[in-house]
Amino acid sequence: MSKQNILTLEGLKKLELELDHLKSKRRAEVALRIKQALAFGDISENSEYDEAKNEQAFVEGRIAQIENILKTAKVIDEDDIQTDVVSVGSKVVLKDIEFEDVVEYAIVGSAEADPINLKISNESPVGRALIGKGVGSVVEIIVPDGIIKYEILEIKK
Repeated sequence: MSKQNILTLEGLKKLELELDHLKSKRRAEVALRIKQALAFGDISENSEYDEAKNEQAFVEGRIAQIENILKTAKVIDEDDIQTDVVSVGSKVVLKDIEFEDVVEYAIVGSAEADPINLKISNESPVGRALIGKGVGSVVEIIVPDGIIKYEILEIKK
């Protein structure tokens, strides 16, 4: 049995758009590059051909990956997102107890995780520690640098 992929509605739409783009545009672009590279003749020493074939493998792999995610997707209904405890789909305002920094994370499924844009997976150490906790809770998270303590200041949809 394959793993169920938890997605927000925004994440679902983003994946569907990416899949459509890969199938409708990128496949054709790569096929054209392969055709052009073949026109150069001998493919045994043709770097354009090798690059295009590698790109084709990447595009097809990503298409298969997205299709699998969508096939096993469970979309979180915004109405089901609670604000009394942290869950997938929540936005959580945290205060770093040691440095007093305040940060807001969106808790998302692993297929949507994007830490640079403050979207953390429910399966990450931080996400796992926050799930099920309420406002005012202090969570300790073991990270490579040691232990981080966060206080949950607010939970939003």
